[in-house]
Amino acid sequence: MRLAFRERLAGWLRAAAAFMRTPTLARQLAGLLALGIALLLVVNLATVVLIARANDFNETVEQSHRVRTASKDVLTRLIDAETGQRGYILTEREEYLGIHDEALRALPELFSELERLTADDPQVSAHVRRVRALSIRRLDLMERTILLARVGRYTESVALIRGGQGKVYMDQLRREIAAIDALEYQRLEARRTRSEWAARATLGVNLLAAVLVVGVAALSLWLIRRYVADLTGARDALDRLNAGLEEQVRARTGALTRANEEIQRFAYIVSHDLRAPLVNIMGYTSELETANRALDEQVDVLEARAPKSLKPETAQAVREDIPEAIGFIRASTEKMDRLINAILKLSREGRRTLTPEPLDVSAMVRKIADSVRHQTESAGAEIVIDALPTLTSDRLSLEQIFGNLIDNAVKYLDPSRPGRIQISGEDDARGTVTYRVADNGRGVSPKDHERIFELFRRSGRQDRPGEGLGLAFVRNSVRRLGGVIDVESELGQGSTFILKFPKRLSLDPAGDAA
Repeated sequence: MRLAFRERLAGWLRAAAAFMRTPTLARQLAGLLALGIALLLVVNLATVVLIARANDFNETVEQSHRVRTASKDVLTRLIDAETGQRGYILTEREEYLGIHDEALRALPELFSELERLTADDPQVSAHVRRVRALSIRRLDLMERTILLARVGRYTESVALIRGGQGKVYMDQLRREIAAIDALEYQRLEARRTRSEWAARATLGVNLLAAVLVVGVAALSLWLIRRYVADLTGARDALDRLNAGLEEQVRARTGALTRANEEIQRFAYIVSHDLRAPLVNIMGYTSELETANRALDEQVDVLEARAPKSLKPETAQAVREDIPEAIGFIRASTEKMDRLINAILKLSREGRRTLTPEPLDVSAMVRKIADSVRHQTESAGAEIVIDALPTLTSDRLSLEQIFGNLIDNAVKYLDPSRPGRIQISGEDDARGTVTYRVADNGRGVSPKDHERIFELFRRSGRQDRPGEGLGLAFVRNSVRRLGGVIDVESELGQGSTFILKFPKRLSLDPAGDAA
């Protein structure tokens, strides 16, 4: 599965590379679309960053406001405590101590909040520590004056107040709190400046992206308009070219029709002229068979009456050699007769119509092998025919296919070793039949595997007669039967031609394999 996925991925990459190398409108528009998407992604990324920075700024602004507020609340509560202390000492009325005590209760919570807000800020937390220390001193001084007043020592209490130490503490507190406020204010101003710059940058990026997107859209429209104009020009040119094409087609069709009729007449004449000598050969073959039977009878008589006068070679020639030769002649003449009939039929009807019929392929191939037995025996070669699967197809086409392949195998045997040609086959599970024609002949170089199937093209040494038509005809016939042909071969190692056909040939309305 991984291998299949890698193959699909490689195919997609090859298709993408081919697409990118092709200068088409689709490629240009795809590039512009990719540019537009990239611009939008940049704008979105910039917006996200700026929004995040704005959130950080808002959080820091809120924290700065809370620090400023908490520090001012501390100062306010200290002033309230001081006001209550002085009111009690001056009037000796307890309600003023209520203001003082309420301030004392609120201050610890305010200090805790202020210290929590400034815990991660060493610069501000230093001021907060000094504020707490000064507050403790100022509150301690307040408590001493209140205790003196409660025991009736008003003069001493007032003297402490008039001594000015409390005012010193409060002035220092005000300076520290003012320093905290000024520091936070400076930070707010710096952050506000950065935020304004970020906002301007965001606006600039969006404006630039909008201009670029509009430019991309305009360029796309221009490309489309140019493509449409090119198409219109090409269509007009095509119309001009087609203006006189119909007449040219009619003229050339007429010429082709006349040429085809001439070819058909020539095929008919050639077939008719071939038929006469073929009939003579067939007739004389019958006469030879009759004469050989008479000779055989005479040999029988001689063997019975004067066996010594009869040479063994004569008996063998009459009983074996002559019948075998006559058999070869008859097989070849029958094959030629079928070919001539096919040519005659083609000359009368044009392209031959395929006729599917159940075929005993083993018997067919044996007959073809018999027709070349004299060649294989003279070359010291053998043809081995395995049990071949049957199929339903066109008889003449298959005879021509196997005949050409076997003829080629015999023609290109290697004289340096005993020749062997083997025809095998098997049924496939997918409704097809595979046949193999293997030999141990010269072989074909891998670079010529496709070349040998082309018209008038041959490979290797040209020391055998031929025009380079056989294998081209074979491949065309195999394809017409709905099959495929391939070759496996190495120089000096022989060749194997692999044929695959449908188990049952079905034809379309044109008479070819469906």
